[in-house]
Amino acid sequence: MHSFAYHRPKTIAEATSKRAADPDASYLAGGMTLIPTLKQRLANPTQVLDLSAITELKGVSVANGIVSVGAMTCHADVALSADVRKALPALADLAGAIGDPQVRNRGTIGGSLANSDPSADYPAAVVGLGATIHTNTRQISGDDFFKGLFETALEPGELIVKVTLPIAKRAAYMKFANPASGYAVVGVMVADTAQGVRVAVTGAGACAFRQADMEAALAKSFTVAAIKEIVISADDLNADMHATAEYRAHLVGVMARRAVAAMA
Repeated sequence: MHSFAYHRPKTIAEATSKRAADPDASYLAGGMTLIPTLKQRLANPTQVLDLSAITELKGVSVANGIVSVGAMTCHADVALSADVRKALPALADLAGAIGDPQVRNRGTIGGSLANSDPSADYPAAVVGLGATIHTNTRQISGDDFFKGLFETALEPGELIVKVTLPIAKRAAYMKFANPASGYAVVGVMVADTAQGVRVAVTGAGACAFRQADMEAALAKSFTVAAIKEIVISADDLNADMHATAEYRAHLVGVMARRAVAAMA
């Protein structure tokens, strides 16, 4: 591990000002990605800015049809929140299936979204539910947030403060999980929202994306039969030791149908 200075700022302003003064500093959220890369000497920040003491970045609230989750809220707190489970059970179910208990009690929603791992679960919720990412400087639509493999719309030094997710009329998330890591080989969020039906896919591509053909079919008939014959193209989908692009394309259909069936 390379040497670095460690700071534990108490406010958002303190954290962002330290980062602005040192472009080679790194924010530390739950540490699920940064800590391993530090150990492997793949990251070499001059400073690590631990966000765990910033209380304004933590917590879950539900009001006026919106679920608001602070960026430093861990997955377990989302999964176990009675308010979330009542208002948006699909989000609680998704959070409860991330990784293992150790990951759920350390990993955070803000860290997961900023990292933009192609197999992470939260991107499916952000895109599928039409969420908004709030940073220290602006608001970013969930549809505009993910740009590619480990790439987001965040500018250097920009910090996610919270995520707001509109409460759907109904929603469900299904994933085919890697048995070792719990990551989504493919995960699909289907949501019937005030803005229409949304189908978001994670694990299959470089980043989360919407499946327009399924959205159009479900808008006409919210049934498993409506999407049963839709063929997903394997073009541009991920292929690795866990699954071929063709198998991932097949899984998109399977997980989408399971999600719709769960809402029947």
